[in-house]
Amino acid sequence: MEKTWLKNYPEGVPAEIDIGRYPSLVALLDEGLRKHASRTAYTFMGKPMTFAQLDQQSAALAGYLQSLGLVPGDRVAIMLPNVPQYPVAVAAILRAGYVVVNVNPLYTPRELEHQLKDSGAKAIVILENFATTLGKVLANVPTRHVILAAMGDLLGFPKGAIVNYVVRKVKKMVPAYDLGSSAVRFNDALARGRAKPFTPARVGPDDIAVLQYTGGTTGVSKGAVLLHRNLVANILQSEAWYQPALKKIPGNEQIVTVCALPLYHIFGFTTNMMLSMHMGGANILIVNPRDLPAMFKDIRREKFHSFPAVNTLFNAMVNHPDFASVDWSSLVISVGGGMAVQSATAKQWLEKTGCPIVEGYGLSETSPSVTCNPVDSTSFSGNIGLPLPSTEIKMLDDAGDELPVGTPGEIAVRGPQVMAGYWQRPDETAKVMTPDGFFRTGDIGILDDRGFTRIVDRKKDMILVSGFNVYPNEVEDVVTQMPGVLECAAIGVADPKAGEVVKLVIVRKDPSITEAAVRTYCEANLTGYKRPRVIEFRNELPKTPVGKILRRELRDKIAA
Repeated sequence: MEKTWLKNYPEGVPAEIDIGRYPSLVALLDEGLRKHASRTAYTFMGKPMTFAQLDQQSAALAGYLQSLGLVPGDRVAIMLPNVPQYPVAVAAILRAGYVVVNVNPLYTPRELEHQLKDSGAKAIVILENFATTLGKVLANVPTRHVILAAMGDLLGFPKGAIVNYVVRKVKKMVPAYDLGSSAVRFNDALARGRAKPFTPARVGPDDIAVLQYTGGTTGVSKGAVLLHRNLVANILQSEAWYQPALKKIPGNEQIVTVCALPLYHIFGFTTNMMLSMHMGGANILIVNPRDLPAMFKDIRREKFHSFPAVNTLFNAMVNHPDFASVDWSSLVISVGGGMAVQSATAKQWLEKTGCPIVEGYGLSETSPSVTCNPVDSTSFSGNIGLPLPSTEIKMLDDAGDELPVGTPGEIAVRGPQVMAGYWQRPDETAKVMTPDGFFRTGDIGILDDRGFTRIVDRKKDMILVSGFNVYPNEVEDVVTQMPGVLECAAIGVADPKAGEVVKLVIVRKDPSITEAAVRTYCEANLTGYKRPRVIEFRNELPKTPVGKILRRELRDKIAA
């Protein structure tokens, strides 16, 4: 395959990375903990945690887990938001030789039961705020060991006690729960683990590190099997790609990243947590990015250089009155992923921070990063960039044949970051893997002659109007540039004449916007078959916890 994109790589970015540099994610992690011991690894509610503290606490928790009789390869679930117990738990599970199963804390009992059963998780580390959900399914799942964390566990006294009191008694954020006698408090587990022997695991590149469940936005949630070598590769690929921007940081400064992405989401897991562990960077943990005043308060007092996020968060922030209270002068890299970045949002972000959003692309199945725009870009491009080092992409038709440059097709990816398959689902794995090792993403894109790719849309989200393909991303990008529109979602609805027509669901920034005004705007900016036939205004759109708009949920409500 001719890698036409290499000629447009930024200076100093290699075409390939050394995938054998670390034999496992544990080796990479151990090196980071040792090398950066005195540095701050995480800041939470103003309290720092050093790499040395992370090393000690994760070793204690690893010792406790091993004392439970778990065997290498057993799965351990983590159901935590962005609190310091999360990186401690991840490091402990990996160092003890087990497999991390990331769980969305906002899951319903049905969703949690499915994931714990499907993964066969023997233990779970969970925040008490979500224990009521676990209590409803505990009798039905194979999970027998529960480590129960509280928000203030690692904040010390008296701050931790005050935080726990406010969370439990004042804000009443911990619903009643019943976990029987199976639960052990997080700090008790650490204390017990310190008295137990910890035997570092012997794991290799082909051992499983993480089961990362797909978001379920297009069907049943499946566990992407990410091997140690998959995640090591993506960390090294990202490190190499980000260098041109990171060189702008003075040599005596530690890289500081705002961690508003959920760490249980693969974007936050690799881009925030693991990359920083490797490079000795610090993360400012944001427990709830939807609470914008609290987030601005947290980052207002910090100097930071990196801000990875999704379009909805970038958009909400630039339209918030507290945005100007933050000093953005040290920001050198803003990475957008998880969903399409819209040009209206990118324009505002650049105007207000001076740092362009660099859009990338990835999936749970690819650890996640596949492509990214050059991080020394000075403007927003509207595409998803170039394949990362050691990565190949091509566009395929429905028969699996490669399409020529400039022709829309399904994006297929081959590289060391691509998953081993779906957990215990060989049939589903066979559907997405080609005989020559490419992963079929389900996304429609166009590869140009420079090697840049533009996402057209999700294959399953495409709207077919009288035989014409309408891509929701295009409609949404156009409409969000209309003054007074905060965000929107385009979906297809059944029509007796056209088969489908476009329905547009809008959240207004200006309450005076009318349906007639939207129609007039669309007539001026969209060809006839792309214009919405149905327009609805709402106060909010359904989203995943990472902020991705759930078009499927909008479609399902119409079908119901």
